[in-house]
Amino acid sequence: MAERVIERRWESTTRVSRAVRSVLTPASWLYGAVVAARNRAYDTGLLRSHDLGLPTVSVGNLTVGGTGKTPIASWMASRVAAHGARPAILLRGYGGDEVLVHRLLTPQAIVVAGADRVAAAIRARSEGATVCVLDDGFQHRRVRRDADIVLVSADRHREVRLLPAGPWREPLASLRRASHVIVTRKRTTPMHAREVMAYVGRVAPHAEVSMADLVADSIVRWGGHERASTDALAGQVILAVSAIGDPRAFESQLSALGARVAARVFPDHHAFSAREVEELAYEATGARFMLCTLKDAVKLGPVWPASAPPLWYLSQRVSIESGLKGLEELARRLAVTAHPTDDLIAG
Repeated sequence: MAERVIERRWESTTRVSRAVRSVLTPASWLYGAVVAARNRAYDTGLLRSHDLGLPTVSVGNLTVGGTGKTPIASWMASRVAAHGARPAILLRGYGGDEVLVHRLLTPQAIVVAGADRVAAAIRARSEGATVCVLDDGFQHRRVRRDADIVLVSADRHREVRLLPAGPWREPLASLRRASHVIVTRKRTTPMHAREVMAYVGRVAPHAEVSMADLVADSIVRWGGHERASTDALAGQVILAVSAIGDPRAFESQLSALGARVAARVFPDHHAFSAREVEELAYEATGARFMLCTLKDAVKLGPVWPASAPPLWYLSQRVSIESGLKGLEELARRLAVTAHPTDDLIAG
């Protein structure tokens, strides 16, 4: 709950929130100085990056959560697989939810969780991986990569304030390290997303800039094969449960589909307690659908009471609206490229 309070302070324009951000600003300056020093150390070779021994692409962002890293990383892994490679998705694995999501979204990929990506790559290679996809790897500069995909959310594009006064991990200028930038959107218009693309292009003129829509594709009942069109949500009362980086985008998607949304929001990567599950099951009796994200369904589904109303999740599809050719070429290049060494440099 404290995490959600902090996020509200980042976004709110109230006098109290502005005062809190002002108090936190000196800490942001210190944080920014540390980030800059670390990046300089890698840029100058003082800190070393290590080759994973496989073609490697990172999918990351500059902010805390809410840009679509998991679906885009899965999409990239699936495109690499379509070109004949065996992808491995390497991630830190917060609470296990993202590991399960990747395994559901990309069953052809080897999914390995661990803070040490070099060790994770060794394991992935032993299991037959030929390409590595780093989920949330932009700040993980210890790993050398062939391409850096950085996501910028058009829904959340706003004033840059570094942690802890804001959600930014790095300043916007860090986009210049990216080889590809994807502007993602869930609730904003294509016109606004293109404006963000143009802005990003000015900040990172050497990066290829694309746009992706994270489309609400269908609703799926947990534990079975039942799938329904999102049209079924129109005019219905929905209990929308989310523990993700940008819950407002999820709720806005449902509202845009005509649903009457009652929202229960939890911190990102929240581990639901038995009591919370019981309370949600009780609240669901007053709604037409109990609906969550896939990221939440992998945690709620296994403990959802059999006597409760069915648990459904919103299935999303990645639609590349601009720049598809460049991303497909990147996937093809990763699939056919081999590093000059078969030996992973340990470090």
